[in-house]
Amino acid sequence: MSDPNPPFGGSPYPITPPPVPPASPYSVSPPPVPPLSPYTAQPPSTPPPVVHRKRGMGVLGTVLVAAVVAAVVGGFAGLAGYMVGRGVDDTPQAAAAAPVVLTQSSNTGGTSPVAAGSIADIAATTLPAVVSILAEGTTQSGSGSGFVVRPNGYILTNNHVVDLVADGGTLTVVFSDGKRSKGKVVGTSASYDLAVVKVDRTSLPTVVVGNSSNVHVGDTAIAIGAPLGLDGTVTSGIISALDRPVTAGDPTSEDPSFINAIQTDAAINPGNSGGPLLDGTGAVIGVNSAIASMVASPNGEAANIGLGFAIPINSAKRIAEELISTGESRTPRIGVNLDQEYTDPGAKVKDVTADSPADKAGLKAGDIIVRVNGRSIDDSTELVVEIRNHAPGDTVEIEFTRNGQDQTASLVLTDDSVIN
Repeated sequence: MSDPNPPFGGSPYPITPPPVPPASPYSVSPPPVPPLSPYTAQPPSTPPPVVHRKRGMGVLGTVLVAAVVAAVVGGFAGLAGYMVGRGVDDTPQAAAAAPVVLTQSSNTGGTSPVAAGSIADIAATTLPAVVSILAEGTTQSGSGSGFVVRPNGYILTNNHVVDLVADGGTLTVVFSDGKRSKGKVVGTSASYDLAVVKVDRTSLPTVVVGNSSNVHVGDTAIAIGAPLGLDGTVTSGIISALDRPVTAGDPTSEDPSFINAIQTDAAINPGNSGGPLLDGTGAVIGVNSAIASMVASPNGEAANIGLGFAIPINSAKRIAEELISTGESRTPRIGVNLDQEYTDPGAKVKDVTADSPADKAGLKAGDIIVRVNGRSIDDSTELVVEIRNHAPGDTVEIEFTRNGQDQTASLVLTDDSVIN
């Protein structure tokens, strides 16, 4: 008997997620969000995520970071706002001059072949698996992107793309061949800003899923999506930075998104949300999610300035597999609440949940966590991001100071079923 759910994106790894418990409140409290940049004319139509930075980044630390869904009130915007008029010269014209003939290359006998492994080759291979997602909610409409991860109709995208229809509405998935299908939300993870949408189709082309742990700064990066509703748009650049802590979604919500993001200068704009970020081999290494912008566009959406952020595919793959299998996902916890008034380097423990991993490892109120698995922790956001970079059941090494003394502890991450 054939498997009704073939492997994720052609991945050789079987999907065997454990049972998923109901969601529960944070055990690590999210930090407050700094005010919007003074460069922003007005806030975007979706709540602006924030890039949390190491100290010393200067003015770039104040840029607005916006979720890149193209939101439109009262319907979908086409290209009307981008029509360019041509001026008319009413002055009398001189006698017609002799026609100008431009010399054309002799190589006009057909389309030039596409070099194997080129960006053009990668785009041609991947575009059939990339879709546009039109979300029509009860009060707002918008568009985003997504990509097929299973041939029987499962599509990965951002939570903030489908969140527009959380209270009712419709999702329409548009494929590269122009065909449209009604989409249904299978499950969402606000914690990771991810969602899975299902369409009633089979034998769909899928993306190739890569390994974001093998990505290096300077590697080729290719973004595909539907910025401003322009489906099938391909842009390229490089990987600009790794492990960039970004807070996405609504920071006032019960469960805002914390992303250990891949940063790229490949052009990403509103409407690219949920589309794939590829490496130089054409494998998906991330899910495009947010951009930084110093100036908002006239309609309130952020404009690209070469600072785009993607969710690493290794984290996205785990969440997608859980959503497809159970409709829910698990968020790793250590079982501490953090002191949001603490401003020195590190994350200060405010209190510890009884019988939590932190409690069993001996952490106490007042401890200052400074490293996780060797990664420096500058503030509470970086702690949350690093913990969410792992999965429940993983063992992590915590370095902390207590009364000025350096200490270490190993703890096994748990999830919502243990910490309430």
